[in-house]
Amino acid sequence: MALAPLPYAASRSILVQADPERIFTELVDFRRWRDWSPWEALDPRMHRSYTGPKSGVGSEYAWDGSTKAGAGTMRISGAQAPRSVQIDLHFEKPFPTDNDIRFDLLPQPDGDRTLVTWTMAGQHTGVMRLLGRVLSMDRLVGKDFERGLARLKDLVER
Repeated sequence: MALAPLPYAASRSILVQADPERIFTELVDFRRWRDWSPWEALDPRMHRSYTGPKSGVGSEYAWDGSTKAGAGTMRISGAQAPRSVQIDLHFEKPFPTDNDIRFDLLPQPDGDRTLVTWTMAGQHTGVMRLLGRVLSMDRLVGKDFERGLARLKDLVER
């Protein structure tokens, strides 16, 4: 008897001194992720490819790297400028899994700051379902999200 999938979610937020439009530009173009993504430096020899439109819905990014970097694809499945970006994330390595990524951009009442929230959700299956009971996805990716959001903040505030 197969075990039922175990749902998970991880989320982090940061206040950025920039308007949502400026931040949105960095999120909808995968080529720009090399400047802020916390995972881009894991493997300097990682192979990357981009297909579809340069940015926005339908834009795709694939990578294949070391054990640390893994392999997989991301596809922008939704974008409501300048408020949100939805991404379908599929890992091949180190283990197959599908995740939903969402970035929400909430302008602050003072008019010159934006709350950026990065969320990943999915369902653990197979071996990850068992590991997910003792090691939460929040603990696995939370620090990476914090590092990526800090780099994004630094980039757009310059």
